[in-house]
Amino acid sequence: MTDEPAECSRAGCRDTAVWAIRWRNPRIHATDRRKTWVACDEHVSYLREFLSARDFPVEVSALSRDRA
Repeated sequence: MTDEPAECSRAGCRDTAVWAIRWRNPRIHATDRRKTWVACDEHVSYLREFLSARDFPVEVSALSRDRA
């Protein structure tokens, strides 16, 4: 585990992530598989909409400080 803050998953963004975006591609991932992107306040909506537009199931929650 690292003490470094997570960086936003949006390309080119280096801001600290405060949101976890869990998603899966139903065409290739089993129903219990989830991928996680992390986002800053500025990009959480963009990333959620990017995934939702592809009909991927998406869940957004606050990023846990004690992530593994």
